[in-house]
Amino acid sequence: MNKDENALLPRPFEGLEQKIGYKFKDKDLLKLSLTHSSYANELKAKSARHACNERLEFFGDSILSLIVSDYLYHRYVSNQEGDLTKIRAAVVCEKALASYAAKINLGDYLYLGHGEDLNRGRERASIQSDAFEAILAAMYIDCGSIETVRSFLLPYITAEIDSISESSSFIDYKTMLQQIVQQVEGEVLEYVLVGESGPDHMKTFEMEARLNSNVIGRGCAKSKRAAEQLAAKQALVLFGEVEGHK
Repeated sequence: MNKDENALLPRPFEGLEQKIGYKFKDKDLLKLSLTHSSYANELKAKSARHACNERLEFFGDSILSLIVSDYLYHRYVSNQEGDLTKIRAAVVCEKALASYAAKINLGDYLYLGHGEDLNRGRERASIQSDAFEAILAAMYIDCGSIETVRSFLLPYITAEIDSISESSSFIDYKTMLQQIVQQVEGEVLEYVLVGESGPDHMKTFEMEARLNSNVIGRGCAKSKRAAEQLAAKQALVLFGEVEGHK
């Protein structure tokens, strides 16, 4: 085997297992989850039968949807179906899955056909995202525990939700906070502008969420509405209703 061919070989499994925090009992199952159709087709052309990760990807897609849906349903109790659907779509899309895969350097461990590898297939979002879903299925089959998969997956999901929530209206933190405050009669929740800076066309607003005149959250953003949402989110973190940045 020449140097160029050796460079195309994936890294040993141990590095990936360390990154995902799970050691597979069935190494063949792990290898299958990392096997792209281009690799399997090359072996088939040489009269060697070898499956690819497409079936695992199919199964992993369902596992991913279940875990994310369960998390959103129980965490964002005030959001309606439409909002939850938008959030789920954002955190399970190809771009998001490829970003999760990149964090564990999944591309380095893939079995690709020679041509696919030379064409930078290890960096392709579609290949990485499919392999990430296949890994979820392989992990579930290997251990038989959805909780193990959930423990691995949720840190990526919650970080992505935090990221999109700061630049979108998917999560209505003000409504969530209002519903909590209303549980106690006589509580007064208000949002107060305490500062603004920058030129007129690029102002930054600072808002405080106050409960009975006590500050329970602060937020800074390019609009008062967005700043109020961030202040409400900080209050919800204080109350233990949502997770803050670690």
